[in-house]
Amino acid sequence: MARGELARFLRDRREGLRPDGVGLPAGPGRRTPGLRREEVADLAGMSVDYYVRLEQARGPRPSPRILESLADALRLAPAERTHLFRLAGVAPQPPAVPPRTVRPYVAGLLHRLPQTGVVVTAATYDVIAWNPLAEALLGNLHYQPNLARRRFLLREEVLTTGHEEFGEYAVARLRAAADRYPRDRALAALLAELRAGSAEFNQIWATNPVRAPGHRTKTMTHPELGPLHINCDILTVPDDDQQVVFLTADPDTPTARALHHLSALLPT
Repeated sequence: MARGELARFLRDRREGLRPDGVGLPAGPGRRTPGLRREEVADLAGMSVDYYVRLEQARGPRPSPRILESLADALRLAPAERTHLFRLAGVAPQPPAVPPRTVRPYVAGLLHRLPQTGVVVTAATYDVIAWNPLAEALLGNLHYQPNLARRRFLLREEVLTTGHEEFGEYAVARLRAAADRYPRDRALAALLAELRAGSAEFNQIWATNPVRAPGHRTKTMTHPELGPLHINCDILTVPDDDQQVVFLTADPDTPTARALHHLSALLPT
């Protein structure tokens, strides 16, 4: 346990918070930058004396429950939360459910690339954000947002090549999500649905595939534009266990011209 570094980290994060940012009145005459120690202790549900000893590098090793409370009280981002656990010499506890909120800077990417289809997927393969071109290419994202469900249970809607390859990617990611989020009821329900409805899903699951995100190409049959040769490239957002998928075409190809035409018809 790095007591000195833990103490500095807690103090820095406490002083960097504004009272109104955590639902507390600012009040006049505050001499302490950020929050007071007793305010953090109250938000974390612990005694003031215990918290003071942590900031003075005199406290015992905090339990995972105490660290979770401190992370919530100090509004720590996922990377900061992991750092807090490491300073305390405690293995980081996985969050109960996979993050399903898209960070603003990630959401901003979707609309700065009008001729690129972009979707953001959670660890469960739910599409949690997309831009108009992605909706025009994939269709029905409001009603069928889960790509694994679309792949294994709605095969009549899958009009692309590379089914087998994506099936292994999907199963590998869902297996990893099941290990990380064993208490997520929505994920458990999805896995039960896939096991009950797809023999192929069960067969791939039994092989325990391991796949890393990267570059893939596929041919997608669009109902109006016909066959489109699409590149799929993935940007990972590690702190949120999310992936940003970019759907593009090689320059100066019929598919690139088709995407340009399609994007010109979409609302801005």
